[in-house]
Amino acid sequence: MTETATDNLPDYAPVPRSALGPALNEQGYYVGRVERNLYWITDGTYQSAFLTTSDGVVLLDAPPTIGHNIQRAVDEIAAANGVSNKVTHLIYSHHHADHGGASSLFDKNVTRIGHEETRRLLLRDDDPARPPNEETFQDNRTLNIGGERIDLAWHGANHTPDNILIHLPDHETLMLVDIVNPGWAPVYISNLTEDIPGYIEAPANALAYAWKQFIGGHLTRLGTRDDVTLHQQYMADIATSVRSAIDTLDPTRFYQRYGENTWAAVKAHLDATTAAAAAPVIEKYTGVLAAADVFTESTTFWVMESIRLDLGYGSQVHP
Repeated sequence: MTETATDNLPDYAPVPRSALGPALNEQGYYVGRVERNLYWITDGTYQSAFLTTSDGVVLLDAPPTIGHNIQRAVDEIAAANGVSNKVTHLIYSHHHADHGGASSLFDKNVTRIGHEETRRLLLRDDDPARPPNEETFQDNRTLNIGGERIDLAWHGANHTPDNILIHLPDHETLMLVDIVNPGWAPVYISNLTEDIPGYIEAPANALAYAWKQFIGGHLTRLGTRDDVTLHQQYMADIATSVRSAIDTLDPTRFYQRYGENTWAAVKAHLDATTAAAAAPVIEKYTGVLAAADVFTESTTFWVMESIRLDLGYGSQVHP
């Protein structure tokens, strides 16, 4: 029997149906109503959203994987509802290229808004695909565009130093990108997060607002408050399991085995602690969160490092 290119790839648990959203159209996107004149777009991996107003369209993030389909989605909705399809404002959730790299597709006169740190980082990165936001804020800002209210808030570093919360109170919707992936486990190291204490705190900040629909920036469906609460429990279980593994795993054998190769011993020690901590969490959440068996070990490693380095758990002072 001839071996195919996929024969040696690992098998993973099936994706729970609850993690999946609507099918994409022939152009490779789905656009749907969130609430009244607020809409969301997905390509099955990334998400953005837009608000149609009397002054034009307010776009929330511009992922490059959706790219030109953003305008196609806006055109589709505008034609169906007899409203303007002109994007006049673009709000950056944060500076990362995977969520803002299609910003340059829109007119240079579009008003770009984001955190003051987003502007600093975009100026630093000097990426022509992501023109820096001209308008900034520090902690909170309320926008009133075409009779629509959008509240922007920064609660401190989490996924990135500049990642903000976007609340649309009149649409009962909250957008917080790269924290909770509704129905799914976080991708590598807690969604590639720079600040784990802030990342773990972010869902509680989100739940303090009044909303029903959640836009997380990733994958195939909108989220709910239950999705955010489930993510909180998942992360709490990882943290608890990490502490238990740190307390109970004896690393002596690794340092005896590798002798003067200190980094080999450290790798073996950290890998073993991570695996021990991740195992019960993977067992609990497989079939509950899609890809829990794929990425939990990576996220557990990053949480472990934060617990060790940020919180000082398990540190021992030489006598």
